[in-house]
Amino acid sequence: MSDSGQSPAPGGRRRWPREKEPDGGGDRRDGGEEPGALMQKTPIILAKPPAERQQAKTGAAPAPPPPGPAPPIVLMKARGGGEEGRGGGGAGAGEGPALAPPREREGPRPTQPVYQLHGRGLPPPGALDPVAGQARLAAPEKMKTSIKLVDEQMNWCDSAIEFLLDQTDVLVVGVLGLQGTGKSTLMSLLAANQPEEDPRAFVFRPQSPEMKERGGSQTCGIDFFITQERVVFLDTQPILSPSILDHLINNDRKLPPEYSLPHTYVEMQSLQIAAFLFTVCHVVLLVQDWFTDLGLYRFLQTAEMVKPTTPSPSHEPSGAAGPEEPSEYYPHLVFVQNRARPEAFSPRRLRQMHGVLERLMAHSHLKYKGALSMLDCGLFPGLPEGFLPTEVNLFLLPPMEAEGEDAPPRAAPGGGPLFPLLPPFRGHSSFGALVARLRGRVLAAARAQLSHTLLTERNWCDWEHWEGLGGGLGVIGGDWRELEATGGN
Repeated sequence: MSDSGQSPAPGGRRRWPREKEPDGGGDRRDGGEEPGALMQKTPIILAKPPAERQQAKTGAAPAPPPPGPAPPIVLMKARGGGEEGRGGGGAGAGEGPALAPPREREGPRPTQPVYQLHGRGLPPPGALDPVAGQARLAAPEKMKTSIKLVDEQMNWCDSAIEFLLDQTDVLVVGVLGLQGTGKSTLMSLLAANQPEEDPRAFVFRPQSPEMKERGGSQTCGIDFFITQERVVFLDTQPILSPSILDHLINNDRKLPPEYSLPHTYVEMQSLQIAAFLFTVCHVVLLVQDWFTDLGLYRFLQTAEMVKPTTPSPSHEPSGAAGPEEPSEYYPHLVFVQNRARPEAFSPRRLRQMHGVLERLMAHSHLKYKGALSMLDCGLFPGLPEGFLPTEVNLFLLPPMEAEGEDAPPRAAPGGGPLFPLLPPFRGHSSFGALVARLRGRVLAAARAQLSHTLLTERNWCDWEHWEGLGGGLGVIGGDWRELEATGGN
């Protein structure tokens, strides 16, 4: 009766799932083995390095992970479908916790792409330095005040390089103007400040009352400030400044050997700054506080004449570059009429100012049209589209001190206020609204290529690059001795 019960067959059926179990022992299929002796199979490991596979065969387990004493997870695949549940039970009965099912563990679980990256020769995630990765992606330190880019001796300063990135999407805005026209205040309002803030907290320090009483200038050289939107603002010392000339004469400062008279040195220094801004800026603001000074336009024509030429991309002489000359780069020039009176906002006066600027700048290569128009800003909604025959980049700003109760309200015929709950009508928008419109149009200017090579922020701040173009502040592509002999005309 040993064969009547077919005991080996049922025993074989009981052992057959153990041989198919994912957590089972070896490959022995001998039916004569005792059921109590559970034989293990070699696990099939997917996407695991050979070193760890050999380690699994020898039985040496790696060090447990930090969260607990649980052994590492082994990715397994069962040979038959539907046996996974029974395989987990068999492993718990015949094995220790070394081959516990992965879904019974807690904590982070490595996935297959981690092993694939490791197999391709890339460093595992644990080998990456998170501090170094964050340092590469972190933005530079936010500036709170301006710093010197060029000092009063026309020497280049490298302190701005730590605030710059290796990216090309940057906008550079510079300013020119006579002394006391409000250049620093305007640049501060365009960069980071509001009109209601304390002027002593502006990023570009305006003239203090003591400096106004002495007739001095607050800014010397060129000041630098960059916003988080990657817009560079350059505030310059006043051009043709009498205070700088007075400082040279009264302090007996030694002039460079190529200059014999102090007023010639001040004029040449102003031309150097203007020509430098025409080379490195996308937008140049010309600030005036009255309309208009003819000597200022002669100064602009001279600075444009001594501006260094943009070399051809082939770095060859102009005769060998071919019949087609490379196009010269010129920035957008915006005329800002600061402290404009209410009658300047009338349509008739606005049309007259546009006509005068068009005739004065008719022979200039600077882009003085098409970038900014007060009609496009919606400040004169009642005017027709063709009211101005030539729309020059002219923007009017009222006095900042005229805000609040300075302007009297309009009176009704009976003597009382006409509309007591409405703000008084001044003939134009408020100073804050006009500055916001100007900021929006300036920041929306096209970020054209300044040189024949694509410049990053750090390359833009590299003095050797501009010096190679002839754009250094010492030699700006012109013969200064010849200009000195002619008086700068």
